[in-house]
Amino acid sequence: MNVVEAVKHRKSIRNFKPDPVPKDVIREILKISGRSPSAENSQPWEFTVVSGDVLDNIRQANIENLSSGAPFHPDLSSKGWPSGSVYRSRQIEIAKQLFQLMGIPREDKEKRIQWMERGFRYFNAPAAIIISKNRSLPYPRPLFDMGAVTQTVCLVALHYGLGTCISNQGIMYPDVLHELAGIPLSKRIIISIAIGYPDEDFPANKVVSTREPVDAITTWRGF
Repeated sequence: MNVVEAVKHRKSIRNFKPDPVPKDVIREILKISGRSPSAENSQPWEFTVVSGDVLDNIRQANIENLSSGAPFHPDLSSKGWPSGSVYRSRQIEIAKQLFQLMGIPREDKEKRIQWMERGFRYFNAPAAIIISKNRSLPYPRPLFDMGAVTQTVCLVALHYGLGTCISNQGIMYPDVLHELAGIPLSKRIIISIAIGYPDEDFPANKVVSTREPVDAITTWRGF
């Protein structure tokens, strides 16, 4: 798959087959992704790859925190999209697609909670990549670079028949990752990527997100 086709076909995978992903395959994906651009070749990213019992323990701890009402405290703070904004509208649009495909009615709070829990379980992926950076690095300057390497991982994964889902939910309880994944406290956890072989029959994996027309978001000068 060439890079143009990869960009066109990449999408969020929200359920995976249980088949394990070979360590050598993930290592090759990360090796290639390390060619991503970064400011002055600073390469601020670091990867922690979790699978097996380690990942299962992280899933369990995340769900226990979520069920107990523990407040989110990610190393990378974020806020919701502004109410009434086009960004919030796009979020609502994709949520409607997902809930319709999954047969989750608006009034079914239990099913909506179960759906939310999927992100904290890394969408049942057989492996997850946790991306972090050293806390000594200026903040938020490296975030552009972290975004670049994150997308590269997701695109390269397609070459190996793998799907991915970039997940904020997987880093909402960083103390879980610091403890169970052995990520030092000197590292700021930025994002997680669920990775595995897509479950093509899972309804939510059939979502096709929309994009704004290029002329609606582009200003041309001097052409």
